[in-house]
Amino acid sequence: MVQQVESIWFDGKLVPWNEAQVHVLTHTLHYGCGVFEGIRAYKLADGGSAVFRLKEHVHRHFNSAKILEMQIPFTEDEICDAILETLQANKMDEGYIRPLSFIGAGAMGVFPGDNPIQTIIATWPWGAYLGEEALDKGIRVKTSSFTRHHVNVMMTKAKTSGNYVNSVLAKREALADGYDEALMLDTEGYVSEATGENIFIVRGDIIKTTPLTSVLDGLTRNSIITVAKDLGYEIVEQRFTRDELYSADEAFFCGTAAEVTPIREVDRRQIGAGTGGRITKHLQTEYFKVVKGENPNYAHWLDRYTV
Repeated sequence: MVQQVESIWFDGKLVPWNEAQVHVLTHTLHYGCGVFEGIRAYKLADGGSAVFRLKEHVHRHFNSAKILEMQIPFTEDEICDAILETLQANKMDEGYIRPLSFIGAGAMGVFPGDNPIQTIIATWPWGAYLGEEALDKGIRVKTSSFTRHHVNVMMTKAKTSGNYVNSVLAKREALADGYDEALMLDTEGYVSEATGENIFIVRGDIIKTTPLTSVLDGLTRNSIITVAKDLGYEIVEQRFTRDELYSADEAFFCGTAAEVTPIREVDRRQIGAGTGGRITKHLQTEYFKVVKGENPNYAHWLDRYTV
């Protein structure tokens, strides 16, 4: 359950949590044409607080809106400032941040006409998305019967609300079958991504991840690639199949919510030793150092604020 905090930023001002409401005829509620981001703020090792890759997340948010032909009536800098303002208003030294831009009420029908584009920013406390134990021991994954979007059916580079119906169906199926997460294939049968995470596999000392074809250009994915290369690992962006995943030495998911989560089993097949592997654990450790401000080489990824 989302833990209620004091305020939500709504179209330029902070309003009490329970007053952040929209009309039932809000266009996006009916047709799914909205864009959102998932962002994290971390309490740093030195006692301060910072949002991880704030500017890049907000820039992607605006690109998502551009793809959907939605004109957000604020600048990127204004939304960045609003995110920090919302965290401070809610006295949150760490937590999850959800900006959402959507088409408001007015015209009803597929074409939204001149309906207003509205934006909210909500923040709340949130721990490990897939569970604290998952970060250590890894998770069990099922290949979904639902295929990931084709690039000319949905706009896969936009973080669009309606796209996630696909994820909801896959996640429900996986949980109902006793798994922790769903793995989704693209329309040609290659591994794509999970319901809200990008995927990496390890074979020997080579780390492989799916290229930016059907998958979202994840900022955590980008961060892991950057950190891994800086650590001297070889990264290959290349399509791979389920059977290559089955026989991998290691595998892990990454995302703002999932952070770096090992995969210990896929479709009843144990991956590697059945726990977080050496390279996965190394990258996980280094990633947490980065987001908690313990690696000065990546200080530019942190937007500090005070509570």
